[in-house]
Amino acid sequence: MLSPFDDRGETEPREECGVFGVWAPGEDVSKLTYYGLYALQHRGQEAAGIAVGDGDQIVVFKDLGLVSQVFDEQSLEALKGHIGLGHNRYTTAGGNSWENAQPMFRMAPDGTDVALGHNGNLVDHRELTQEAARLGLVDPKENPSDSLVMCALLAADTREGHGVEEAAMELFPKVKGAFCVLFTDGDALYAARDPQGVRPLSIGQLAGGGWVVASETAALDIVGARFVRDVEPGELVIVDGDGVRSRRFAETAHKGCVFEYVYLARPDSVIRGRSVNGARLQIGRKLAEEAPADGDLVIPVPESGTPAAVGYAQASRIPFGQGLMKNAYVGRTFIQPSQTIRQLGIRLKLNPLREVIEGKRLVVVDDSIVRGNTQRALIKMLREAGAKEVHVRIASPPVKWPCFYGIDFASPTELIANNVDAADPVEGIRKEIDADSLAFVSTEAMIEASQQSSDELCAACFDGVFPLGMPSDNPNSALVETMLKQQAKKASTKP
Repeated sequence: MLSPFDDRGETEPREECGVFGVWAPGEDVSKLTYYGLYALQHRGQEAAGIAVGDGDQIVVFKDLGLVSQVFDEQSLEALKGHIGLGHNRYTTAGGNSWENAQPMFRMAPDGTDVALGHNGNLVDHRELTQEAARLGLVDPKENPSDSLVMCALLAADTREGHGVEEAAMELFPKVKGAFCVLFTDGDALYAARDPQGVRPLSIGQLAGGGWVVASETAALDIVGARFVRDVEPGELVIVDGDGVRSRRFAETAHKGCVFEYVYLARPDSVIRGRSVNGARLQIGRKLAEEAPADGDLVIPVPESGTPAAVGYAQASRIPFGQGLMKNAYVGRTFIQPSQTIRQLGIRLKLNPLREVIEGKRLVVVDDSIVRGNTQRALIKMLREAGAKEVHVRIASPPVKWPCFYGIDFASPTELIANNVDAADPVEGIRKEIDADSLAFVSTEAMIEASQQSSDELCAACFDGVFPLGMPSDNPNSALVETMLKQQAKKASTKP
């Protein structure tokens, strides 16, 4: 089913999940978790859930919908304890159903409750599912999500004299792919991050002494927690009455997702010491240097294109303006649109300010182009509103490959960069979206703006290099392998 706010089926790149955990005796942990999830709503908008542990039991409340749709004062009041674990979900592994909403819950053989929330995507999902099925923990015919499989394996290995911490130290070295995992046994809060650190995960401390772990530092800010440090790749962090402890289950081999800096994370977050907003401003400045345009006004595609547009305006000395108004309340809806409403497409999200753009040569800055349908509709709308010229500048390179580590891009065959003349793809895309000119920032400039080493970042969606491998149960894997072979063959035959 298409979203009523998409243009001809166009979807923005969508993150898989956001996780938030708090260990704070004496605090209202359910409400802290609620506000933490609210700050992370952009990372998942299909389902939300909170688990609360009080030392005796864990209670889980979850449902499909936005955080504000799932929870109310009454449901939060019923969640009492000193540990809170929250999750926002967007589906990439497993279907969009209540059963796949998180946190996941399982009871261990010794009666211990285990709840788990996961951000990322595993590449050995099928293998882990087969192992869990052999143990009688899941039914593979039900297509259990990778998160449910991890929770089931973790709980199954938790027993008298061998707690969930030891179970985790045995499980996570076997898990391959991207995972930021928060889990609890009702007594302690645990956080683990894959050895490559693909997705961010940070630790903060509340003024009253409690501890918070969140997918992004912005969520720490929202609940008044002071950033302490990131969870290191390959690290298991344990928070309990004795404070914060750390154990290492794998060596660190940094491969953080560069697209977090470009689009996924909130601009007010910080990843590995680099301000996301600062990175986007710098991408915009570099874009202006690499791809200057003759324009009268720089406008962003809000909100994700705004920092790069500001940077572009600063470097180009072309005035910055808000030429598009975004409906801040457009999001997931359970009300199906009529055909008339569906045809409005992008206008439900964005509307041009005619008095700002009429007669102007516009430089329109966006974060990425995936299928190109949204940009095509946007340019048409701007021209109808009186724009004299529309020059498009994109704050990332062309997206040519799928992501297997927690972002839902289209299939490679649906990406516009793979459906134009390979000899001059930028010109092909320009024609398809009907821009007067088009340019993308270089991969080098994008990485430089992140202030991270290129060999410590994953840019697979741009360069086709998958540092964690590809899942055997994903149909895109075989397609990517074929495309890579064809690419290598073409490169070998060039003079």
